[in-house]
Amino acid sequence: MSNPAQRLPPLDLLVSFEAVARRGSITAAAAERFITQSALSRQVQALEAALGVPVFERRHRALALTPAGERLLAATRAAMAQLTEAVNAIRAPVAPAPLALTTTPSFAALWLIPRLAGFTRDHPGVDVRLDASFERRDLQRDGFDLAVRYQPMDGAAGERLFGEALVPVCSPALLRRKPHPLAQPADLVHHTLLQVADPGGTSMPLEWEPWLRQLGQPHLQPVARLTFNSYNEAIAAAVAGHGITLGRRPLIDGLLKKRQLVVPFGEATATARAYFLILAPGAAQRPDAQALAAWLRAQAAVV
Repeated sequence: MSNPAQRLPPLDLLVSFEAVARRGSITAAAAERFITQSALSRQVQALEAALGVPVFERRHRALALTPAGERLLAATRAAMAQLTEAVNAIRAPVAPAPLALTTTPSFAALWLIPRLAGFTRDHPGVDVRLDASFERRDLQRDGFDLAVRYQPMDGAAGERLFGEALVPVCSPALLRRKPHPLAQPADLVHHTLLQVADPGGTSMPLEWEPWLRQLGQPHLQPVARLTFNSYNEAIAAAVAGHGITLGRRPLIDGLLKKRQLVVPFGEATATARAYFLILAPGAAQRPDAQALAAWLRAQAAVV
């Protein structure tokens, strides 16, 4: 018994035929199909040879369907619609590309991550890939959609989210510790100062010297200093009661609200740096990237 499919013209010829009929031009249809004009002409000729009848009437600078062509076009469009519906129904869903955000480790750990569950809860199905690094990523080359960068305010790129201010912080236990409670800047002489090393100029150094100078204690010498490679480590040491560090607000505001850290004295001093939101060129075409950007703006607005 013969296979009925063997009597049908190849599907590729029918797809090209539908494109020519819809566009009314072999040239336009060839461009749509990404083949040459001569190749598409040969496909139409092959279809007509397989059917034994013409499907187009060649007119001056135009093509018109023959009665056979009109009948074939109606059947082809109905079959293609059925095939499209069936394929879409059975095709495995394609997972969306993760939404990639790069930022500094301190911003990620202290400010972003405690809030991020709110975004994922309100946007189910959006996968976020978080890159916490001091390396300045090239968003387009490295495949990132957004960046939050810690930059000097003069000449900074991007959209400003919020600035920062420095204030001394310590654990509540250290604040009350006898015989040397912390009541004024001069009391720091009896305590350990926690600071961050910045040999490469890429991280966020703690400006103890400028801060002490501003408060009239330029020559203060603490009982000890503990130096860390990252700001997160300095904050962890402060929470553990190992000394006093300069807290960067609003990064540490969550710890202040939980009373894991307290401000023993002093006013917050604004710095010349801020946090800026930068979107990759392709982010405008991604609704999830725009949603994350809007969420970051909203969160920054209540800082």
